[in-house]
Amino acid sequence: MTDISSLEQTVEHRLLQDMDALAERLGRVRQQVERMIYGQREVIDQTLTCILAGGHVLLIGVPGLGKTRLVSTISTVLGLESKRVQCTPDLMPADIVGSEVMEEDGDGRRHFRFIRGPVFCQLLMADEINRASPRTQSALLQAMQERTVTVAGQTHEVPSPFHVLATQNPLEQEGTYPLPEAQLDRFMLQVSVGYPGLGAEREMLLNTTGAGEDGPLSVLTPAELRDAQLLLRRAPVGDSVVQAILALVRDGRPESSDIEDVQRHVAWGPGPRASQALLMAARARAVLDGRLAPSVEDVLALVHPVLRHRMALTFAAQAEGMTLDSIIDRLCERHG
Repeated sequence: MTDISSLEQTVEHRLLQDMDALAERLGRVRQQVERMIYGQREVIDQTLTCILAGGHVLLIGVPGLGKTRLVSTISTVLGLESKRVQCTPDLMPADIVGSEVMEEDGDGRRHFRFIRGPVFCQLLMADEINRASPRTQSALLQAMQERTVTVAGQTHEVPSPFHVLATQNPLEQEGTYPLPEAQLDRFMLQVSVGYPGLGAEREMLLNTTGAGEDGPLSVLTPAELRDAQLLLRRAPVGDSVVQAILALVRDGRPESSDIEDVQRHVAWGPGPRASQALLMAARARAVLDGRLAPSVEDVLALVHPVLRHRMALTFAAQAEGMTLDSIIDRLCERHG
């Protein structure tokens, strides 16, 4: 019994050391990103939280708020190979996943060769994803969920780690195709990007219009990021956090909720993937802040970006001017 207890203490001590070292590295990651992105601390933290948790991010914001700059900065700081796809209505699935072409060698023999598309990278930016057709949007589904793509019956693995950071303009809806619920559910977080404060915008104005600007430094490597993602899954989670996640998610479903606003105004609620996303994101947020285990406060801080794209209002609720954020606020009040 003594040997087993001693071994458990050694494992726990090693876990604490590894977590402390990871928190220190992540602090430097955050510092490098904030050097390039002004006045968006919450957006930066939510994006880093999602990547650390192994998920994909949907960034919602009007043009000119630095979404593209955020993605390129994160790819540099995390040492990830990144590619960018500008989504347009005429973009085809093969333009994303790749295609097979027939080639002829010197002996006249013909064979097919697979040419990889931009999805074969570690950080893919899908710019204005809602401008791509539903057929092209669906080309990302398999890659986002299974980390593979299938072309001509052959399955190809995408690099690891693999993350999709997609952007969407919430204002201009002409010529766009709303993302289907199945695709939205693959994004761990939907992050709202707002305008920076006055002080941050002033700092940005002065620093980005001068003779030169130092770029971000690389802090992690892809292998170190994979190790961090695996280490995150070993972080302990208290029963109170698990219970809070289950209560929040289940109360967001009209079938199982006893909250009147949810029963009357929600057409469909979040599924089990929302619970998984909340737990992983809460763990990542805690580690990003230098804490070993997540708290209920971490869960409440992430409820909006995790749930807002996994729920839908009824037509009557939309006509009455209800919003999903107000429904989610009600959930937080109930379980906060």
